Amino acid sequence: MTRVWQWNRPVTVREVLEDLQQERSIAYTTVMTVMDNLHQKGWVRREVDGRAYRYTAVSTRAAYAAALMNEAWSRSDNPAAALVAFFGMMSAEQREALQDAMRVVQPKLSGAAEPPPAERAAEQSGEQAGEQAAEHAGEPAGAAAGEPAGEAAEGPAGDPADGTGPGAGR
Repeated sequence: MTRVWQWNRPVTVREVLEDLQQERSIAYTTVMTVMDNLHQKGWVRREVDGRAYRYTAVSTRAAYAAALMNEAWSRSDNPAAALVAFFGMMSAEQREALQDAMRVVQPKLSGAAEPPPAERAAEQSGEQAGEQAAEHAGEPAGAAAGEPAGEAAEGPAGDPADGTGPGAGR
């Protein structure tokens, strides 16, 4: 996935192979299998181009990282404490990036009217149902909830950074 994200354009197995071979020896079939696995898991889409496929990332690397952070935070039994601990681990540069991000998001947060509690509860239950359906259907979370494909960042299994199982390559 790293190569697909870096190029930010549709790529073939041959292109990924040639790029990887600059660093190490790797077989065409290995790269082909990983790209197919990423496609099966919903991390990339593919289009036929002659006798080959061109693969395109379904989400950005930033969206994937955001989904990982959100997932970890939401699993905490004390989200506020988790955030305090996370902020305490940040470097000065990371804190500055967080402040910049908050300046971008703040107008959207303060300008958006809160829906009535009944609508908010309906939205939340609809999102949860969509996420559960996505997990069972093998699609990236958010895809079944009606989000655009470019926004879906979390796949059902594996790590898109290297196309392997949970936690690999992190």
